[in-house]
Amino acid sequence: MTGRPSMRFAVSVPNFAEYADPRTVADLASVAERAGWDGFFVWDHLVIDRGWVLDVGDPWIILAAVAAATERIRLGPTVTPLPRRRPWHLAREAVSLDQLSGGRLVLGVGIGSPPEAEFGTFGEPEDLRTRAEMLDEGLTILDGMWTGEPFAFEGRHYRVKEASFRPRPVQRPRIPIWVATTWPREGPLRRAARWDGAAPMKLLDGELAFLDPDDVRALCATIESTRGTLDGFDILVGGETPGDPAAGASLVEPFALAGATWWAESVNPRRGPLEDMRDRIGQGPPRV
Repeated sequence: MTGRPSMRFAVSVPNFAEYADPRTVADLASVAERAGWDGFFVWDHLVIDRGWVLDVGDPWIILAAVAAATERIRLGPTVTPLPRRRPWHLAREAVSLDQLSGGRLVLGVGIGSPPEAEFGTFGEPEDLRTRAEMLDEGLTILDGMWTGEPFAFEGRHYRVKEASFRPRPVQRPRIPIWVATTWPREGPLRRAARWDGAAPMKLLDGELAFLDPDDVRALCATIESTRGTLDGFDILVGGETPGDPAAGASLVEPFALAGATWWAESVNPRRGPLEDMRDRIGQGPPRV
């Protein structure tokens, strides 16, 4: 794992319930930056579940507020479901956010979950294969449009007549792209290996769950065998740590040793009320 960076730490917040208000989330991001966190990531959901009635905020408006309220930390969606977005619209939005933040955007993308709520509610395709195809085509379009050069595309799901998108992103060669994966499925891992990072989860008793260090070690080996190297490739893992630095470090260190480069501290209503979450953010990250 030559060239692997030291682990960095982010706060991960939903875009619903108390966190639907851009002002609330921007304030939390400001607290996070002052407390020494390295990143601030926001979920992207339209409908959490058909049976739930919750306030839901637009993640891109929230992220714009976060960018305006901070100066240093990385930010972005983890993850935006690219198959339910127009890739050319996302290309524009991402560049604008990259400019607003001074080149701090990381674009997390995935196929979207749960499909029956996020897609089926609006008559969009729910099947996994179609969404995977749309994700791959959408990524190709993003990459092509961010060059600022004439670009055209003809795919199964999207068509772009030749167009040049300006301005280009602040970051070069482009905005980093992290791809959501479901460990140990090989298709999503191969997709992630073509880009700049992976945001993995795993299925446990039919539900998405965080990876453990052994999972991370095996995932790193798979990515490395596909890419030939892990240099320049980020792996985002997550979970919950206490405010005590030593206790937090003992939980996170095995993930760093396994090859993860980012830890996302999960902050959400299930964990506790907003004020408790603000206090936890203010205590800072569990540095390893």
